[in-house]
Amino acid sequence: MSVRIRLKRVGAKNRPAYRIVVADQRSPRDGRFIESLGHYDPLANPHTLKVDVDRAAHWLSVGAQPSETVASLLKQAGVGQPAAQ
Repeated sequence: MSVRIRLKRVGAKNRPAYRIVVADQRSPRDGRFIESLGHYDPLANPHTLKVDVDRAAHWLSVGAQPSETVASLLKQAGVGQPAAQ
């Protein structure tokens, strides 16, 4: 089972907001997930980003792969990639 950290879209039409979730790679974008790590609102001025840093670091340490967008958001939140094994 490959686990990914990715965005789940929530919000109204033309007003996107996202939850940062840990999910099985095979599940649909807005489908089943394992754990919610935070949220991201790109339309707020300035954008809103809230991440549970401890849980995100835990999932990265056990091998969860972030999507490109989530990787940049985690970098902004101060969560670094674990050292290569």
